[in-house]
Amino acid sequence: MATQRKHLVKDFNPHITCYICKGYLIKPTTVTECLHTFCKTCIVQHFEDSNDCPRCGNQVHETNPLEMLRLDNTLEEIIFKLVPGLREHESPKADKPKVDEECDENEEDKDYHRSDPQIAICLDCLRNNGQSGDNVVKGLMKKFIRCSTRVTVGTIKKFLSLKLKLPSSYELDVLCNGEIMGKDHTMEFIYMTRWRLRGENSYPMVLQYRPRIDFG
Repeated sequence: MATQRKHLVKDFNPHITCYICKGYLIKPTTVTECLHTFCKTCIVQHFEDSNDCPRCGNQVHETNPLEMLRLDNTLEEIIFKLVPGLREHESPKADKPKVDEECDENEEDKDYHRSDPQIAICLDCLRNNGQSGDNVVKGLMKKFIRCSTRVTVGTIKKFLSLKLKLPSSYELDVLCNGEIMGKDHTMEFIYMTRWRLRGENSYPMVLQYRPRIDFG
């Protein structure tokens, strides 16, 4: 009678480890274009600087590769069963915010709005010839983002200041269809009252930013 060969966890490592961080997959996330899987935080961070799959080099999406990601909950459960203690040891790490959570409104909220409806936004630099500050405020290298519909304009301003490395005292205006938006306006409110109701059918919603103009 043939004896059944026992498999060690290391036998499965090529299938349950992340190509980017080399650790076990945490919140396994698959690129639907090429079916390669990575830790969620690893692949989201990678897509901040590149639109290509880090494993095969194929372009995932021309402008917003985050749209091509899908969580693999089944694989996650398999990994947790294969590696005892991994769930308890690694789960807190997986909850830390990365690139796609930088726009979240309340950093102390452990869910980071992941269960909220999401909205895609294009952040476009509005340039006025001769306006003071034009040499400071530049266009973003990656101007397409996805965030919670609960995110406010104030949070978007903080995100822009961080990405553009602006002084903390520097003020920006954020506009939709030429109208300055209040800092407490949410993305959902702007979409419903400024973008969709004015006949804009294009997606994503476009918000423009510029150095703040003092009309006083």
